[in-house]
Amino acid sequence: MGESFQITEQCSGQSFRCKAGQSVLKAMEQQGLKCVPVGCRGGGCGFCKVTVLNGDYECGKMSRVHVPPEALEQGEVLACRIYPLTNLVIECRPQTAVTLASEQTTTSTQQQEQ
Repeated sequence: MGESFQITEQCSGQSFRCKAGQSVLKAMEQQGLKCVPVGCRGGGCGFCKVTVLNGDYECGKMSRVHVPPEALEQGEVLACRIYPLTNLVIECRPQTAVTLASEQTTTSTQQQEQ
């Protein structure tokens, strides 16, 4: 069968398997874990931001608003748009409900203005 990698969330110590070519978020969801909030699943909303502390991965397209180049250099990525090449150690930093509500309000306001 296909190769898979172990993804370990540093704060909780929870680990799960992620198939090669599968996003970390999709693997997380399939195993019932709720490390980060889930939004668009397409790299645009920024809800599923994590920091990769160790390991190699490929990135799909992500919103530069939520992951500017300097953040990407520090390992900050969106779980929906990273695909492991090795075992990974990640740090999930779920956004608070207040932050999420603020971003949703900002997005809604921007959409109404257009």
